[in-house]
Amino acid sequence: MMLFSILLLGFFLGMRHATDADHVMAVTNIVTQQRNIRSAAWVGIFWGIGHSLTVLVVGGAIAVFGFVVTKRLGLSLELSVAFMLIVLGLMNLNATFGWFGDPKDAERRDAEENARLEWWLGRFRTGRALRPLLIGVIHGLAGSAAVALLVLPLIHNTVGALAYLLVFGAGTIAGMMLITAAIAVPVTFASARSHVIRRYLGATAGIGSFCFGAFLVYHIGFVEKLLIP
Repeated sequence: MMLFSILLLGFFLGMRHATDADHVMAVTNIVTQQRNIRSAAWVGIFWGIGHSLTVLVVGGAIAVFGFVVTKRLGLSLELSVAFMLIVLGLMNLNATFGWFGDPKDAERRDAEENARLEWWLGRFRTGRALRPLLIGVIHGLAGSAAVALLVLPLIHNTVGALAYLLVFGAGTIAGMMLITAAIAVPVTFASARSHVIRRYLGATAGIGSFCFGAFLVYHIGFVEKLLIP
């Protein structure tokens, strides 16, 4: 009964973990480029799969081999997430304003990629599937998944610990799927009403991602003193 309660807690912690600000900011940048709710939900699923795989590997190493994540390593991984948010923001802004090419060409490529994703929703060779998967992997490496790892000492056997990590991952996938679908509802509605509104929703997401990433770089690098010798 105790193990069941911990596993149930793990599922809901996973769903809660999906709502972290850096997670939502990252997937919002991708979702604003989607054409419908279904493809947006799959963005969340692929993100959750990537995130869960990393948490399972790292958590499994902790549970089985006693691997220790040092504070400096954890901050370094979180800094990689911050830089990733900056890059995602710039990519969205480029898709809107065409800084490095004609925005119509970017929109055409987006439409083609969405069509491929709809044709085969699990095919990793499409950019729409690979991008959220890789972003999820990077997020899983960062110390923000500590909420999953803090519970591991309460589980006194390896099988139970791995089961907890799997359930936590399932909760994260479910939570991110719901979040991306919810974000896609107003984006899809706006896209149907006005192409201009859709473009500037993407630009807003890009600006938000860039600013949040820059704030994280400052906080981790200088407040937490990772970049200060």
